[in-house]
Amino acid sequence: MKRIYLFCDNGMSTSLLATRMQKVADQHNLQVEIKAFSDKEMPMIVEEYNPEVILLGPQVKHIYNKVNERYGNDRPVLVIDPKDYGEVNGERVLKVALKAYKERKQ
Repeated sequence: MKRIYLFCDNGMSTSLLATRMQKVADQHNLQVEIKAFSDKEMPMIVEEYNPEVILLGPQVKHIYNKVNERYGNDRPVLVIDPKDYGEVNGERVLKVALKAYKERKQ
C-alpha cells in the first residue's frame, strides 16, 4: 500500500483534503493511505511510516527546500497547488501525487 502524507502547520487544514483524496482513491480501488499531519511531526512520521509521497500545504511551502533536501532522494516532495488546495480538489491533488510517484519509480 502506498502512503501519501500531507503536512501543514497543524495538520488541520490538510485533513479535509486528505479525506477527499482518500475517498477518490477508495472509489477507484487504489491501494493508498492518505493522511494529514503537522509539519512538526514530519521527522517522526517519515521515519516510522516511510511515505512514498510527501505533500506540503501551500502555507508551509517555505520549508520545501529543507524537506526536499532531507527526504527528496527517496520520494517525491511536492507543494500542493494553492488553487487545488483552496478548492479542496482531492481528485486533482491525488492525480498529481500519483503521477510524481510513478515518474520517480521509472
